[in-house]
Amino acid sequence: MNVQASSDGESQVDYTHSPWLDPSATPFIQIKNINKQFGAFTAVNDVSLDIYKGELFALLGGSGCGKTTLLRMLAGFETPTSGSIIIDGVDMNGIPPYERPVNMMFQSYALFPHMSVHKNIAYGLKREGVAKAERTQRTNEILEMVELEEFAKRKPHQLSGGQRQRVALARALIKRPKVLLLDEPLAALDKRLREQTQFELMNIQEKLGITFVVVTHDQEEAMTLATRIAVMDKGDFEQIGTPAQIYENPRSRFIASFIGSANLLDCAVTKRDGDFYSVSQPGVDQPIVVEYDGELAVGANVTLAVRPEKIHVEKRSVANSSVAQGSNQLNGVVKEMAYLGRLSTYHIVTDSGVLIEVTSPNQSRYRDGNHPIDWDDEVTISFAPQSAVLLTE
Repeated sequence: MNVQASSDGESQVDYTHSPWLDPSATPFIQIKNINKQFGAFTAVNDVSLDIYKGELFALLGGSGCGKTTLLRMLAGFETPTSGSIIIDGVDMNGIPPYERPVNMMFQSYALFPHMSVHKNIAYGLKREGVAKAERTQRTNEILEMVELEEFAKRKPHQLSGGQRQRVALARALIKRPKVLLLDEPLAALDKRLREQTQFELMNIQEKLGITFVVVTHDQEEAMTLATRIAVMDKGDFEQIGTPAQIYENPRSRFIASFIGSANLLDCAVTKRDGDFYSVSQPGVDQPIVVEYDGELAVGANVTLAVRPEKIHVEKRSVANSSVAQGSNQLNGVVKEMAYLGRLSTYHIVTDSGVLIEVTSPNQSRYRDGNHPIDWDDEVTISFAPQSAVLLTE
């Protein structure tokens, strides 16, 4: 969201990149109270969601959470038990898959092994009776977009995994759907190629302006790709928001632990001072101060969540000079550590017996290979009141 000055000097909000914040914007896809049951099993439980034109939206969740079932209902491969799906103002009830303004890219890619790349991509246009000249032109255009011009005559078995993925994407895009549905599109790729292809996918989506709805179980993939994410569990939406909103402001213990890593401490509120709450762990006298803009009563049970990368760790002997003023401080001992190149992970047991995970970037090169913090070191960990979150669910 951007704020711009109008001709009369008053500020105006630019919703170009955040249409979901504009109360006057019309959703491009409306999912209204969708329920899907398979016998006695409820796969999708009365969910509602608005997706806006040009979004790259991710449905994120573990196996069996209902995300793929919801995607298949958007495509028309499954019929909702109740509720409605509206795309570009048209109710999709009773409209078969081949008449919907959507196309779907499957996890398996489903390329024709006997056809060349060019023929695979052009197949849908040929089935629709598009003239050969136009078919060739559109296929060449999409080949250029996905950077596969030199591979046009090859068969799928002559391509790498990333190239096959781009062929499948080109085939799905060539019919110019209003919505492209992608089911675990990068699952078959190795880590390095998956990371590279994520940015390629984002660039293609931005060029075309087509609304993408991506199903994935990979949290990092969803965070990288999506304008917004709906996190699903047991057929329900647990939280909907931008990647930053969901990561920095999880609404429940489930979200805090499912998206990234989080230290979760059971606490009780002991004091309030404006927007700052003091909370304590059972049996521990030392309070922890957290900034929180909600209303909590003294004595209320809460969960304190703090991300490992938001915690600073130092050897106890030097901590007093390096800990920021006003930070929460806990003493402990390093019980486990892992050197991961760009960062190190520490498992620290505090003096009260609580296990805390801390990640720290390795900003300096350790020429002799010795790490500044090691197993069994006595350390002080610290974090700012603004770095933690209080959860009531």
